[in-house]
Amino acid sequence: MTAFIDWLNGVVWAPPLVYLCLGAGVFFTIRTRMIQIRQIPAIFKQMFTGQKSEDGVSSFQALPMSLAGRVGTGNIAGTVTAIAFGGPGAVMWMWISALLGASTSFVESTLGQLYKERDKDTGEYRGGPAYYIERAYRHTKAHGLFKVYGTVFAFVTILSMSFLLPGVQAQSIASAAENAWSIPHWATAIAVVIALGFIVIGGVKRIATFASYVVPFMAILYILGAIVIAFVNIDQLFDVIGLVVSSAFTTTSAVGAMVGAAVEWGVKRGIYSNEAGQGTGPHAAAAAEVSHPVKQGLVQAGSIYIDTLFVCTATAFMVLSTGMYRVFPSGAQFDADGNPAETLERVGGGVSAQVEVGVPYAQAGFDAVFPGFGASFVAISLAFFAFTTIVAYYYMAETNLKYVLRNVRNRRVSSALTRFLQLFILVAVAYGSMSTAGAAWALGDIGVGLMAWLNIVAILIIQQPVFKALRDYERQRKHGLDPEFVPSEAGVVGADFWDQRATEKGLAKEGAPAQ
Repeated sequence: MTAFIDWLNGVVWAPPLVYLCLGAGVFFTIRTRMIQIRQIPAIFKQMFTGQKSEDGVSSFQALPMSLAGRVGTGNIAGTVTAIAFGGPGAVMWMWISALLGASTSFVESTLGQLYKERDKDTGEYRGGPAYYIERAYRHTKAHGLFKVYGTVFAFVTILSMSFLLPGVQAQSIASAAENAWSIPHWATAIAVVIALGFIVIGGVKRIATFASYVVPFMAILYILGAIVIAFVNIDQLFDVIGLVVSSAFTTTSAVGAMVGAAVEWGVKRGIYSNEAGQGTGPHAAAAAEVSHPVKQGLVQAGSIYIDTLFVCTATAFMVLSTGMYRVFPSGAQFDADGNPAETLERVGGGVSAQVEVGVPYAQAGFDAVFPGFGASFVAISLAFFAFTTIVAYYYMAETNLKYVLRNVRNRRVSSALTRFLQLFILVAVAYGSMSTAGAAWALGDIGVGLMAWLNIVAILIIQQPVFKALRDYERQRKHGLDPEFVPSEAGVVGADFWDQRATEKGLAKEGAPAQ
């Protein structure tokens, strides 16, 4: 089974997916005229504006919901792992993937808003790739094909969010707790399962409220801790930057990282961290109450910056400046636990390689500056980051289950399957807490890769409505208006929610073409 998982991971994350992610980012950056840069003031302004309603959450609440899924193990253990297998240059490629990925996130999240709908049971907004894949071209002869595609994405997302991905987060929580306080994995599993059960049963509003308090607090606290380390090691700042840049583009780096490995691991862990193009962001984006879809697209583009350029960079500088990192040569062998099979000297100092890659090095980095406290600080940060990520995973799994079941009129069946999903993710978390790091990361990579393949191909096909909405948004802004979206005026079809909203608010002009 381990051999099969490794083989499948290699197939999913073959070089074409890396090129697809980067290529899509370049294409959307050009197509949006670098919206992730030229609209930075609007991005950060929109993050803290907007109103919530009985059906939707505010832009600010949707942002932490999205960050809850993005800011997790990938920002800490994932960053260190990228350095271990791709060298310090992988950090540079994480930055590049984030800059380009912000435009991809804008496109997919705007689509999530354009084609959202109200949940028939709760009245809450639901949306995501499965919804926009089906709806964007349902007025064409290819509607049936897109509907099948959307259903396939929904099933892949349910599998990924409820089984493949939660194990990575749970395993990291358990490993960090064991390293810091010698708490056995089974005890951590019980605590996480109980806390998760309380949150997921409460629905999207409870998830949004929980995330809006926890995620910003922990992200700020973690970044502040890393800033303190930066000041302590300020004399190494330019050396670290030079190491990152030079390792990203040379095959003769002092630490042996090759360009190919740096690109592969930088993009791979960059997407694992910021999820640009994976199709997760549109779920949170669709839940927001905004007057124009582009507004939430901008917010989600900004979330990529917060995730990678702030949190991941904080981790990278911490481990690089303190020397608490490893770079393994190409072809290094690892056992079933994800531990190096051979003893190698750690770059920057001498500790045994016979430890799990990722969490312990991040803990050691903090501990180098905060002796006796660093390991606990990282363990606490990881507990909150990873836990909120698992909560976000459940929300996305439930959203896609709702998509699959939306034509099922028997509410008992729908309710029973929802409860089964809740039980399934609780079991997956318990299992993940007890599993090995190598197995957990391999399964997680497969989940991320499958979703990215399906979603990026989809948004490249159905991108046109986004640019119609963007032109409409910029036209209204140019005239000094607070943009209100009317599909008929923007030339967008199939956006039923927005058609109904425009009618209810009296925004649609008489004689406008029916959608």
